[in-house]
Amino acid sequence: MTNFLFCKFARFIPVIYLCPMKKISILVPENAVLAAITDPQYMFTAVNQFLQASGRMPLFEVQLVGMTRDVQLNEGAFSVHTRFLLDEVAQTDLVIVPALSGDFSEGIAKNEPMRQWIIGQRAQGAEVASLCVGAFLLAATGLLDGKRCSTHWLFAAQFRAMFPAVELVDGAIITEDQGMYSSGGATSYWNLLLYLVEKYTDRDTAILAAKFFAIDIDRDSQSAFMMFKGQKEHDDAAIRAAQEFIETHFTEKITIETLADRFAVGRRSFERRFKKATNNTVIEYIQRVKMEAAKRSLESSRKNINEVMFDVGYTDAKAFRDVFKRWTGLTPVEYRNKYNKAAA
Repeated sequence: MTNFLFCKFARFIPVIYLCPMKKISILVPENAVLAAITDPQYMFTAVNQFLQASGRMPLFEVQLVGMTRDVQLNEGAFSVHTRFLLDEVAQTDLVIVPALSGDFSEGIAKNEPMRQWIIGQRAQGAEVASLCVGAFLLAATGLLDGKRCSTHWLFAAQFRAMFPAVELVDGAIITEDQGMYSSGGATSYWNLLLYLVEKYTDRDTAILAAKFFAIDIDRDSQSAFMMFKGQKEHDDAAIRAAQEFIETHFTEKITIETLADRFAVGRRSFERRFKKATNNTVIEYIQRVKMEAAKRSLESSRKNINEVMFDVGYTDAKAFRDVFKRWTGLTPVEYRNKYNKAAA
């Protein structure tokens, strides 16, 4: 059945000449998430079959690379057999770093030889792509310093604390910076895989892969899935108190001057300290708290959009809609229809 589908879909791909074989090394680290290993293997193998079915040569040489021949994952529930050990791969074109589970610092320490191997491959010209929280292992190499990166929105604060030299792009599904790629949270790595397929083949092949795997191609934001909890993992007591005040008085009109006076900090100093501690300006933080409350209401209540708007302290419908879309990527109506079937 699968081969029939490949043959059926292949006729939509124009015949063109492609580059020489690309060697793709999918790493199998300790503490890896199994799906983040098997999914890219499946994607690039399937694309090879698409190409062959259309009369073209396969493009990707896909290999699993590890520190040992067999890697135990999920506390021994699964075992992954690697085709090559690190020292058996002299050079590769693309390194894929899968997501890690558990404690990230521990995972980085366990995979120290892999970290060094990535650095060596990059020095030889390899491109590197991290999937979801695989960004933690990639960032530990230092190769992302000064570059843009994305990861799962839930771990953004932890990532920034561990790797302050990396420019984390909030909400991004895909980032690319000088041959270094990364994806957002969880299954958004499928979008990065499609992006790489298009980069190495063509748009038609990427569309075919998107249809075969039922992936929404060109999705560029994980904002609709993000839950804002504030960034309180810092040592500035006055700013933390200001955050808590905002979160309990978000229906009221709150100004920067009011907050600075309330916590006895000069306005300029307050704004600077707030941005440093939370990675948001004061206005952004207030907006995000209000929008998080609006999202919860749209998800669970039968209130209309205006009622939700008034509840979170807005009186201007256009301003509310614009701010909501800025932080979620959706309009209030679209968001309600997506997450609240009863209200929709």
